Amino acid sequence: MAGKLSGWDDTIVALATAQGISAIGVIRLSGAKAIEIIDEMFPSKNLQQQASHTIHVGLLKDGNELLDEVVVSIFRSPKSYTGENIAEISCHGSPFIQEKIIRAITAKGCRMAKPGEFTQRAFLNGKLDLAQAEAVADLIASNTEAGKDTALKNIRGGFSLAMQQLREQLIGFSALIELELDFSQEDVAFADRKQLNQLIATLRSNTEKLLSSFALGNVIKNGVQVAIIGSPNAGKSTLLNTLLNEDRAIVSDIAGTTRDTIEEILNIDGILFRLIDTAGIREHTHDTIEKMGVEKSLEKMRMANLVVYLFDVNEMSVEELQTIVTNLNKQEISYLLVGNKIDHNKTDAAKFSSPRFVSSRTDIIFISAKENLHIAQLKKQLSALAIGGELNTEATIVTNARHYDALKKLAEALNDTQKGLDENLTGDLLALDIRRCLHYLGEITGEITNEDQLDMIFSKFCIGK
Repeated sequence: MAGKLSGWDDTIVALATAQGISAIGVIRLSGAKAIEIIDEMFPSKNLQQQASHTIHVGLLKDGNELLDEVVVSIFRSPKSYTGENIAEISCHGSPFIQEKIIRAITAKGCRMAKPGEFTQRAFLNGKLDLAQAEAVADLIASNTEAGKDTALKNIRGGFSLAMQQLREQLIGFSALIELELDFSQEDVAFADRKQLNQLIATLRSNTEKLLSSFALGNVIKNGVQVAIIGSPNAGKSTLLNTLLNEDRAIVSDIAGTTRDTIEEILNIDGILFRLIDTAGIREHTHDTIEKMGVEKSLEKMRMANLVVYLFDVNEMSVEELQTIVTNLNKQEISYLLVGNKIDHNKTDAAKFSSPRFVSSRTDIIFISAKENLHIAQLKKQLSALAIGGELNTEATIVTNARHYDALKKLAEALNDTQKGLDENLTGDLLALDIRRCLHYLGEITGEITNEDQLDMIFSKFCIGK
């Protein structure tokens, strides 16, 4: 995005580290007067004469009042995160001291930064494109290895590079078609329609791959909701405790012990699974509280990304399980059948491999939640169902809903362009469809944007970033 928007020529300040008591806190300034303002408060050395990317130890003062002994880091424009002069003060982590320092800085003409304003300035100054800037927020919010790797790839420009390649190819043909319009009376064709057909086909294929990756991107970014359901006393709470390796849910031989849903988070192979232990589902219960728990269980089941149906292999008949599978199939939900309590002497799990048992999921996993048998296999299967195979964070993965929406519109514009080529539309009409494609690509990386859109995007960032 070329040029700055109005109101971006002042100097801002914010606490860049988390609120609260800590060993140190970092206060960040960005703007033309960032170094000058701190120099006034730093009698130990003339900071304005110091080179970029240097650190300096000394006392920080507000007039005659000593504020703290600090470390000041200097980054000069344009070689800084924001592209502006930046000064960072590493002070002691007392909230009182941090507030005193920030108050003294604002008294010298600095203003408090808005959420995400440092990164927004980096975007406006061409240090990051919009997709990279949004990946910064994803990295801050990441809490798994997969989330971190995907965000880092996008910050380095992985997703932006894919968009840039699509855009550059389209711009080349767009220019040729626009040139044809200038020579319309001479009936000259500069753009090879056959090559344009091939390009549009490639672009459509690449766009569809990116759209398809959003399901995985959503899993990486937001995790997977897994509802553990089954009849009372099937061992759901025991399974939850075993997966978490802690006693989170009450375990009892009395059916209907769990009266409400219990939610916990489990990390499997870099993916967050939000496990929901639900009340046992049975058709008839006279206990009002248990009945409410069952209703909530059914609601959680419908909301979940994945359902683990747990059953006691010693109590469940083949016919009963077949009925349950039929009902699960009607719900159109992703589910996994898990047979529990195989450690009991009377267990006959082989009956479920009978030809009479017809299921879309014949790969039942048999476990003992109590004895921790085959739990590793269960985790592996949960991971495979969640990500649809092996996770490759080096591939370009769409994790941002705004990007996904723009890609859907791009796909529609590409389809219209292909339709126009098939119907031999004139160059001026083709040019309109190609401009639409370029517009949606530009929305993703920020070549096309407006101030309201930027404010909305960066308002979701934390202050100080």
